[in-house]
Amino acid sequence: MDHADQRNKAMTTAGLNLIAQALSIYDQKLNLAVCNRRFQEMFDLPDALAQPGASFADTIRYIAEKGEYGEVENIEALVQNRVEQALAFEPHYIERVRPNGEVISVEGAPLPQGGWVAVYTDITRTKQVEQLLRARSEELSDQLLSHAEELSATNRELAATITALEEAKRQLTEIELRTRMTTEMMPAHIAHVDENGHYTYSNRRLSSVMPGRPSEIVGLHISQALGSAAFSRIEPNLKAAYKGENTVFEFSEDHDQRRIRVAFTPDQSGGVYVLSMDVTEETQARVALQQSRRRALAAQMTSGLAHDFSNLLTIILGMQSKLKKMELPDEAAELIAATQATARRGGRLLNRIADMTGNRTLRPKAVDLHSLLQDLKLLASPALPRGVGLSVLDHTPDEPVMLDPGMLQDALLNLILNARDACGTSGQITVSAHSIGRIWIEIAVNDTGPGFSKEALEKAINPFFTTKGSEGSGLGLPMVYDMVKLAGGDLQLANTPTGASIILRLPYRAAPKAQGGLALLVEDNDELRSHFRDMLVELGYFVVEATSVDEATALTADIEGISLVLSDIKLVGDSTGLDLAQRLDQQGPPCILMTSLPLSDPLHREALAHRPVLRKPFTRAQLGALIRTEARS
Repeated sequence: MDHADQRNKAMTTAGLNLIAQALSIYDQKLNLAVCNRRFQEMFDLPDALAQPGASFADTIRYIAEKGEYGEVENIEALVQNRVEQALAFEPHYIERVRPNGEVISVEGAPLPQGGWVAVYTDITRTKQVEQLLRARSEELSDQLLSHAEELSATNRELAATITALEEAKRQLTEIELRTRMTTEMMPAHIAHVDENGHYTYSNRRLSSVMPGRPSEIVGLHISQALGSAAFSRIEPNLKAAYKGENTVFEFSEDHDQRRIRVAFTPDQSGGVYVLSMDVTEETQARVALQQSRRRALAAQMTSGLAHDFSNLLTIILGMQSKLKKMELPDEAAELIAATQATARRGGRLLNRIADMTGNRTLRPKAVDLHSLLQDLKLLASPALPRGVGLSVLDHTPDEPVMLDPGMLQDALLNLILNARDACGTSGQITVSAHSIGRIWIEIAVNDTGPGFSKEALEKAINPFFTTKGSEGSGLGLPMVYDMVKLAGGDLQLANTPTGASIILRLPYRAAPKAQGGLALLVEDNDELRSHFRDMLVELGYFVVEATSVDEATALTADIEGISLVLSDIKLVGDSTGLDLAQRLDQQGPPCILMTSLPLSDPLHREALAHRPVLRKPFTRAQLGALIRTEARS
């Protein structure tokens, strides 16, 4: 605490001690926040019960045992009753006579931040005067009685006004509670910081947006609540907001690499409103969608070019074949052979381009990463020289996750073979895999080769860039990059003290846990519904059916024990299968979507960005793999 804060605290304490009333403030957990000396003196409290943090229940118990409430048969019941009344945080005013004959008034009111303040006033003298006036009322003059009647009328008017104010206060309190409840249910953190960066309001959702942070942050400085690393990322934008600028930005926090979007809005009074939300899934979906669009554009640009280039290569190879049959000098034969080899290499390159820009659709299914990594080592080891070792460090979760095992294995094999070429005849390749929270699966391929050159770090993922000369196509890393981006992940290249490192980061999506039981099938085509029902029955499910989202929603609400939902995306009615899946994500069984829509359809792309989608037609084995049920022949 700095000197100014200490001075302000001392001034506040001195001021509270100078007022005649006793005052106490308890927080929302009924622990003492502050009290003045008069409060301790009025109830003759020990020092321990007049210090911040003292329990309200202990204080009530202490003064009850001293006889403050007269003879009490069950003190613990009295304490419990007073605690329940206090937790209701309702405004109140009472007058009571203490055992020593003193009359006190007690006025309590809730605080906006939670908790309440109580003021205790000694009104003994006032009550004595009232009794004296009543005793001598017959001796008062008519004028005094008239004046008293006027005062009484005025008091009644004041009482009516106070009642109206109390009602307005009650309504404001209800509005505040309703507003707080609404903000606390939002999937975002809403807060306000003053001109010094201290929180004056929070909807207590910071910990849900950034796990590991506190929920009760009112009074804390923003750097204390967020931590030094996160604060350093937001500080420049916060300073801009203090200067009057509206700022919206994103950053990745260190705990589990969540992507956080933050909006700062100046309040025109020196403070700043703060809105922050977790946009990790949105970012993953956006990355996947952007990559799909890039690939579609690349396919459009290259398809015509590749067709014409293929025709040219065919003509070149045909002409070289004719030249080879002619009686030409030996030097010409060598040139013909070199030309044919180059043309064939061009053909292979065209095939690689077609693979990269063609309809490579992710086909996620439940994957045991332990088995995938073990198989990877078995597949890659025979392709390595004796002097090159391969280690696989597997720290992945035990539960299956949704990945395309074929594309992932191809990508990792590609990286291992690149690492082999970098190591030469001796070295070490290490594949390490682990999860980052339940947000990412991270797989790193490290080698002990010479590492990436500066140019390679900048251009390695660009198509046709290669450091292998004529031996390389320059499409290996770009295809790995394409796979990662299609899944909504990211690829990082770096040098380590011992060589090169390539890190794949893929979204962590746990596989559905349905294992037999009752399945809900949502399909509006009668013939298809019958076909899919048979598949589910063969996989061990009992099946109930629906033809629309509304019907499916009603069934999930009325029928207990539904363990799986299989739904078409395009259904009768205004709602789609994606709408149904989003409803069930809150508290419902896992939902698998299926469709015959082309990949170019926006609805298909949107669904694919959030969950696996079965492309019609599909087999029972494909459905079984997706729900982790062994297909039986």
